[in-house]
Amino acid sequence: MLKASFKKHFLKFKQPAGTSRGILNTKEAFYIILTDEHTFGIGECGLLRGLSIDDSPIYEEKLAWVCRHISMGLEALYAELLEFPSIQIGLETAFLSLNSKDPFQIFPSVFSEGQGNISINGLIWMGDEEFMKQQIKEKLSSGFRCIKMKIGAIDFMTEIRLLKAIRKEFSASDIELRVDANGAFSSSEAIEKLHILSELNLHSIEQPIRQGQWQEMAELCSKTPLPIALDEELIGLVSSEEKKKLLRTVQPQYIILKPSFIGGFKGSDEWISLASELDVGWWITSALESNVGLNAISQYTFTKNSKLPQGLGTGSLYTNNIPSPLEVKNGTLSYLPSVVWDTAQIGVTNQ
Repeated sequence: MLKASFKKHFLKFKQPAGTSRGILNTKEAFYIILTDEHTFGIGECGLLRGLSIDDSPIYEEKLAWVCRHISMGLEALYAELLEFPSIQIGLETAFLSLNSKDPFQIFPSVFSEGQGNISINGLIWMGDEEFMKQQIKEKLSSGFRCIKMKIGAIDFMTEIRLLKAIRKEFSASDIELRVDANGAFSSSEAIEKLHILSELNLHSIEQPIRQGQWQEMAELCSKTPLPIALDEELIGLVSSEEKKKLLRTVQPQYIILKPSFIGGFKGSDEWISLASELDVGWWITSALESNVGLNAISQYTFTKNSKLPQGLGTGSLYTNNIPSPLEVKNGTLSYLPSVVWDTAQIGVTNQ
């Protein structure tokens, strides 16, 4: 008989993570655990307070409801959870995990067998100039060839100085630079800032203005000298019609897929299909999940055969992450099957 439960775990950042919405010191992680008489399955619900559409006072109540009604099965439960995309991916992962020979082989491939890797970007968190410089040096010395810098929290010209310092030493062919504004620019100043940024041979900018301003974003995308990637803009769009309308209205150069925010793997598949129809590029990023969620998203990402660096380098952010076979080395993410998962701290024994 199939049983379900959920477990809450507080992840602690090694150092405060600066975003345009403030400083993060901890992050909640929720795990759905399925058990039957033979094995178990585990999936992470990647809720991010203040950003996820399902950041709700009844979140844990909804998780408890899902566990009580697990006999409904994945498809029926998924359909009941349109307003809870992070629970959708937790369920998807848990069922895939339960039905796999190895509960951590979510999407078996040469990647999960240890024979392939994924190119990823190095993430530079917001902070003062010295802190950001230090992070940049660390990422470059670690072998990253693509760096993503969050901007919008300190003085814009200071951020430009930092980017210029990288470009002075490394050309666009040496290092790919991406920036993420997290909606920090006003619509009136955005085009001017995009022109300044474009002089630095950047790959793209994520979400230059706040989400929900479709017409303003459409105008920016039509005039921009720098490719624009939509990120937060995708959050909360559930129906195919809404998704098509966004892409057709805004016509972005790229979209960024955070499976935990957009309906898990099923939701990501739909966005990829729509983007392909409209010749919109895409890549996939994690949303600060622990290694349980990051593992599932990474294995899924590998099967999509994207040639762009992905945003999956977040596994080393925490002091108490779940020890796993995931390894970041020379700007790539790999899975080492010889390394054993240690899920004891969340009450799951991998035997």
